Amino acid sequence: MGEKLSSRRLAQDWKYPRYSKFEEQLRVAASNWFEKKGFPVHPKMKYCLDKLANWTTNIILPEVSNYILDVRQQKEKDSRPFPLHKYAHHGLSSQAMVFNLMGPLIVRNDYDPLIEVLENKGISINKKIEAEFEYEDRTVFNEDTGQPTSIDLIIKSKGSEKKPFIFVESKLVEAEFGGCSVFAKGDCNGRSPVNDKPSCFLHFIGRKYWDLMDKHGFAEVLKDQKICILVNYYQFFRELLLSIEKNGTFVLLYDERSPVFVNSDGRGLIPLLREFIPEQHQNKLILITIQELVESISRHQMHSDWIGEFKEKYGIIK
Repeated sequence: MGEKLSSRRLAQDWKYPRYSKFEEQLRVAASNWFEKKGFPVHPKMKYCLDKLANWTTNIILPEVSNYILDVRQQKEKDSRPFPLHKYAHHGLSSQAMVFNLMGPLIVRNDYDPLIEVLENKGISINKKIEAEFEYEDRTVFNEDTGQPTSIDLIIKSKGSEKKPFIFVESKLVEAEFGGCSVFAKGDCNGRSPVNDKPSCFLHFIGRKYWDLMDKHGFAEVLKDQKICILVNYYQFFRELLLSIEKNGTFVLLYDERSPVFVNSDGRGLIPLLREFIPEQHQNKLILITIQELVESISRHQMHSDWIGEFKEKYGIIK
């Protein structure tokens, strides 16, 4: 009989990829990039700039940061918010990452690399498109106060609000989808309200999450669930429902090295959450890796001046 192994020793033999290794890889890449550029960083976190005010130096191309500043200013004039995340200066910020990856396509009006990837995923798309960062529509869920459901990026046909949108949520170092704050604050026991909507505080104050769950067939799939699906996956289902209600497609843009959302062993949050999506809406969820888009962009000469920097900044070797 062999010697009993400690839990610490057994952990080393776990066959699935560990999140900590992925995060460390990104931290090292970001630290090296900031050091190379000579940018001031947080004294205890070399992978984070020293303060939020310096977030523009987290953006590879000045033309992209200038574009974002212009859009924010214009939206403020129109009383439309453009939330800059409080960690936009962090080297592992997913908002900064999507600015760096999608921003050059927007400012140079060259969406061919993105269109190629979308078409490979089976999405038929008008070649004349435009994109917009930080989209929200308070009317969908009657989110009259507080932070509404927000999408990192939308893609739509030029000059048309009626065409179906593509809604893109970007994830980099996140280890989860955001959960329900009502539960987190202790004001809910987490029991599913799918068969008793008035028991949900959010439904009581007028939010339409559960009404749209009913409308689009989710309630039928969830009818036997004891625990509320929104407790841990509030963000995911809000964004998916918004996409469906707008007759659009929800795209999750994520790093293929992360074990959180999908990994090579078929584990991850997305395979789990797909089980709760009605059959008729399964094709409304599309997965695109950052690496797939990087590879497509790398084939286009117009972006040869920055895509190498992007790979270096985020530690993408291939």
